[in-house]
Amino acid sequence: MAHQVTPRINEEFVKSIVQLQTMAADAALHELIVRVVNMSVAALQAGNKLMFAGNGGSAADAQHWAGELISRFNFDRPGLAAVALTTDTSSLTAIGNDYGYDYVFARQVEALGRKGDLLFAISTSGNSKNILRAIHAAHETGIGVVGFTGHAGGAMAEACDVCFRMPSTETPKVQEGHGFLGHLICCLIEQSMFKPVASK
Repeated sequence: MAHQVTPRINEEFVKSIVQLQTMAADAALHELIVRVVNMSVAALQAGNKLMFAGNGGSAADAQHWAGELISRFNFDRPGLAAVALTTDTSSLTAIGNDYGYDYVFARQVEALGRKGDLLFAISTSGNSKNILRAIHAAHETGIGVVGFTGHAGGAMAEACDVCFRMPSTETPKVQEGHGFLGHLICCLIEQSMFKPVASK
């Protein structure tokens, strides 16, 4: 059995390494990261918040990143205003029942979002209808949008203010790239806003 799975194990490691190496060598991607960190810090320092939305694995990313900011990432510091739009089951099911699943995030953006906030919209295809409606609602409210999607970008490529397009067409690898970038952005936001407290 081991001889059957070993080649696949090596193949998946190599694909992940190549993707990270591609991202590491992409100067334009690095510039986008700096831009998004600056946008996030500016929003938070102005008393605004970061909102996160996605479906399935991307919903897990939304909750994960919001949690990193609200609690802590690398060191103790004050909590940061971050909201995952994927967690309120009463709102999600009410909106889905009354308006349809395509509106589960847009209605929350309309209700909770304020001009100056920032929406992180996550979709591996770039074509998730509920994410695209949330992006539209954000723009209507004066909320900036940071997109995370796959290589093609889908409709999100043009709809977002900034769009991170992973160098892969495979959903699991796209999600791996999103996870790395999400952690990096949380790290840099924290580092930009606070000085680590030296341990005694």
